[in-house]
Amino acid sequence: MSSYSSSNAAFGSQMTLDTDDETRLAQLQRIQELQSKIESQQPWVHQTTNIKTVPSSGYGNLAQTLSLSSNASFTDLTPSFGIEDGFQSPPSIVLSGSNHPLTSVAIADASVWDVNNGGHMHHGLDSMELDQEHFQGSSITTEQTMGSALSKSSEQSTNTSTNTPDNPIKIEEDENFLHLPEASSSLSALSTSSALSELNPTVPLISGSASPSSPKRRRISKETRLKVSDFKPRTAIPANIPLSELARQSEEAAQASRLNPFALHSDEYKLLRDHICHLHVTAYLNIRNRILRLWIRNPLVTVTPEEAAGCAYGSRWLGLAEVGYEWLVRRGYINFGCVEVPDFLNGKSKRSRVSGKQIVIVGAGMAGLGCARQLEGLFSHYRDKWTIVGEELPKVVLLEGRSRIGGRIYSVPLKNQASKRIPRNARCTAEAGAHIITGFDKGNPLKMIIRGQLALHYYTLRDNSTLFDVDGRIVNKERDTLVEKLFNDILDRAGLFRHKVTAPTTVEGDRPLIEAGKDPVGDAGKPISVVEEEKENVINKPENLSDKGLEQVPAGVDKLTGKAHMEAGSREKVPAAIAAEAMGWTLKSSDVAGKDLDLNTYANSYTYPTLGGAMDEGVKQYQSLLDLRPQDLRLMNWHYANLEYANATNLSQLSLGGWDQDVGNEFEGQHAQVIGGYIQVPRGIFQSPSPLNLKTKKTVDHIAYSSNASSGTSAKVTCTDGESIDASHVVITAPLGVLKDKAITFEPELPQWKQDSIDRLGFGTLNKVVLVFDQAFWDVEQDMIGLLRDSDYEDSYLQDEYSTNRGRFYLFWNCVKTSGRPLLIALMAGDAAHQAEDSLTDAQIVAEVTQQLTKMYRHKRVPHPQETVVTRWGKDRFARGTYSYVAPTAHSDDYDSMAKPIGNLHFAGEATCGTHPATVHGAYISGLRAASDIIDNLIGPIPIPQPLVPAVIKTEPKPIKPASTSTTRGPPIDLTKEESNQTGESSADKQSRLQVLENNILKIIFEKLGPRPFKPDKAGANPFLLYSKDKWGECKAKCDDARRAATGQPATKASRNEIRAALGLMWREASEEVKRPYIERTVSNRASNAENAKGFQDRIAAWDQEAIGIRRKYIEEHPGCMTAQEETDMWHALGVFEGAEKRPKKEGGYKE
Repeated sequence: MSSYSSSNAAFGSQMTLDTDDETRLAQLQRIQELQSKIESQQPWVHQTTNIKTVPSSGYGNLAQTLSLSSNASFTDLTPSFGIEDGFQSPPSIVLSGSNHPLTSVAIADASVWDVNNGGHMHHGLDSMELDQEHFQGSSITTEQTMGSALSKSSEQSTNTSTNTPDNPIKIEEDENFLHLPEASSSLSALSTSSALSELNPTVPLISGSASPSSPKRRRISKETRLKVSDFKPRTAIPANIPLSELARQSEEAAQASRLNPFALHSDEYKLLRDHICHLHVTAYLNIRNRILRLWIRNPLVTVTPEEAAGCAYGSRWLGLAEVGYEWLVRRGYINFGCVEVPDFLNGKSKRSRVSGKQIVIVGAGMAGLGCARQLEGLFSHYRDKWTIVGEELPKVVLLEGRSRIGGRIYSVPLKNQASKRIPRNARCTAEAGAHIITGFDKGNPLKMIIRGQLALHYYTLRDNSTLFDVDGRIVNKERDTLVEKLFNDILDRAGLFRHKVTAPTTVEGDRPLIEAGKDPVGDAGKPISVVEEEKENVINKPENLSDKGLEQVPAGVDKLTGKAHMEAGSREKVPAAIAAEAMGWTLKSSDVAGKDLDLNTYANSYTYPTLGGAMDEGVKQYQSLLDLRPQDLRLMNWHYANLEYANATNLSQLSLGGWDQDVGNEFEGQHAQVIGGYIQVPRGIFQSPSPLNLKTKKTVDHIAYSSNASSGTSAKVTCTDGESIDASHVVITAPLGVLKDKAITFEPELPQWKQDSIDRLGFGTLNKVVLVFDQAFWDVEQDMIGLLRDSDYEDSYLQDEYSTNRGRFYLFWNCVKTSGRPLLIALMAGDAAHQAEDSLTDAQIVAEVTQQLTKMYRHKRVPHPQETVVTRWGKDRFARGTYSYVAPTAHSDDYDSMAKPIGNLHFAGEATCGTHPATVHGAYISGLRAASDIIDNLIGPIPIPQPLVPAVIKTEPKPIKPASTSTTRGPPIDLTKEESNQTGESSADKQSRLQVLENNILKIIFEKLGPRPFKPDKAGANPFLLYSKDKWGECKAKCDDARRAATGQPATKASRNEIRAALGLMWREASEEVKRPYIERTVSNRASNAENAKGFQDRIAAWDQEAIGIRRKYIEEHPGCMTAQEETDMWHALGVFEGAEKRPKKEGGYKE
């Protein structure tokens, strides 16, 4: 797949994570040895305080201890944990040093653990902001203990250790900034043993010889697993946060898990539609979202059935909790990745066991590893399904043709490993395969593994590229922006021919109730399926974009990934001439004013029109409207090349109607690279919590399977070395290119529908040229460097003549901060990717790219690279390319067809994931899906308790005396016991009745008034802070220059405190003229803040007044809806006495 101009370093030793349960004393001794070693090697460490670990009740053993050296810092330390200027730290930090009050940050539970202040835990990391500068000095050591993360169920109590201070510290925006030194792992989670998995939280890391007690896990005193419905409700709902805040966190957890918090997933809909009514959907979604919240907050510990039951507010909803928990576990939304699934059984069965089933997975890339790890977890979770009948748990066997794991993730180790830029134990590598982690927010499961479980360092990318023209001159930024707008417009107009995608059928819950964190009350209605079959008005049906006359349309291309960014828009477009003028272009003449493009003629002239053909036609027609110069065409084709990079093929090979069939599924957030090699991710999945059963150098060439999964007939996998392995199920994760090449034969042959999808989908190629230098001659702060390519004939005005070369070294990735060495990776996309494989040698490619760099950096010396790697993925027999794309003949359901199993033969890989094709996370998600299919086949579908939601038992109350409309002064008057129980109803029935009443009143209030007004934000009222914001960059540059001059180190930067001190001096010495605009803005902001505050109080008072009136009117119109005492209690809870309408204490009149 790749060739080297220097000696090829060994792939690297396997990581050695601890997988056996060691005694706590042994762990403590190892930590003491480590601390001693760190302190002996780093004399700059000063006064180390007693370090306490964060309490742990988890079973994870991925704890990682991290020692940091000088010159490092972190910024924006929030649960999302993003850093603008440096590599990302793993999400749990324990600091030592008497000069630093904050000594631990536990991101998993969004809490701050203060060791120096007695181990008090502080919630609300959103208020913290740490240093924005990269690698700024401070003499601190840090200890990282991911394995000692907080238990999910411990969050109800914030003070979990002694000596809690009365005044917990809080790092504000303008003081007490924390400076951390450069992170370098002394115990890498992927290369050395970890001894911090289950530490006693009461024993300091550096302590005496006290022997900690062994950990105790929850045990169930039965051989079979208890169901969710066997536990108590509400136990996992924190009592110290409001319902609305719990709801907000739960909604965000659902979004971070690729699920709509307000609607059923299509699979949930199919599972539940016959068993629940529309009213129950809200209760189910609340429970499901709360379970996801537990997982998102601490992915080091599995969510247990007991915790899932605790997410239900009442015993009536335990059935929904059970089904929701089972669905989330089986479908891989919780308890996935490098997490140990505990044994919920009380000891092993004493029965003799027979050999169990065997699952064979072909391929140890991300799909295969993800599937294997998920199956291991599912088998452990459902172990009673086999032990109760005397069977061993099914075994999983991974077969990999290469001598390594990772598949198309390939981090090539560099010959020269000397680096001071990356963590100490990280390896200097170059990414020959997958490179970018796209979007950490809103659903990417790799976020949980990389940040939450493996605690890997990563670097967030920025779109700060510079574009060089073919002659080496820098392209004018304004011209680039102008051409990019035109490119996006053409792409948008080509999008008019996209195939319309039918949204899957589902049902929404009651959004206001979900946002308020409240469950519905009242009687059950007809099941969803009955309502739909009777064609009644379906309530809570999600509103589609098409209902509004909108759809997903292209809104530009992400330069970092080449992926088209989509947003809601209309198919109706303004004429092209008008659009061009709005962009800033000047029309050729007034004769073309108002003219439009005609792409319909092209689209209707071909049976299988392509995206490239339509866009080329758009460019040609725009040339008749605008004066497009050759440089404009080179810029236009640079954006073409970036889109070809995303699809691994020339745009002329993409379907016009379906090229972006995965639209709307992009993950939000910054893109990132793993420092020290992406290969750490598949290695972590392979090794943790225990090594998977892997056989390398096993090339599979034949699979015999049964097309009927229920027949009991086993499959047989045969390798080229003659070995055959029997299996109950086979999962093939080979790339689409291998299936197209028919390198594996099947018996019986694959059905025609499957083979047709394999043939119709495209499988493209992207190649890279890795260049390692002794010193960087480029700007190392820029993550990308673009290069425009010329046409076949210099300065051509013909769009067709740019196709061949536009992707040839069009983009360079600057990988200094992730590889540790001065390293560039040049991309060869589109037709250029095949040129590297068909006609060019390594020497020719390296010579050409070096020549281009010499033009770009004409004022600097560009040496010949010390190490080079040229990839040729198309010739790799285990890949035959890089990733899939939608070819012109492809059908809209081909990705779904690729994913469908055939009997006991299952398929996984990025080409089987229609929502996220051509991505690493898509491959991983497909592995989770294949594991889900297998577990359903082995143990049956998810059982549905009957009844799923018990009916409400009604009592016949006695007539109630009509409520009085007057109110009394002061607290409510207690009635006698006989008077309070006059209705004869139980307290539970009374609470249910009052809750229904309250929900009805609130619904009317919100419908008429909308939500209660929110407090407005305040504008800046400090002139110095406004000045600092404007002058920060200027002052930082001066301080950096001064620091470099003082230290003689070109990479050194000033600390944030130095910059702040310098800003203070600048402000004090500034003239009145300089200060005046900031003071005037402050005065204006203060006046505006006062006016907004006054307006807010008026709006609040008006809203409250109207709400009270609506409430009183409802009670008057519904006589007998509550007793006099109940009405008095309600007004008292709202803060209204003797007719005086004060500001209500809350929107509702009853406690939850």
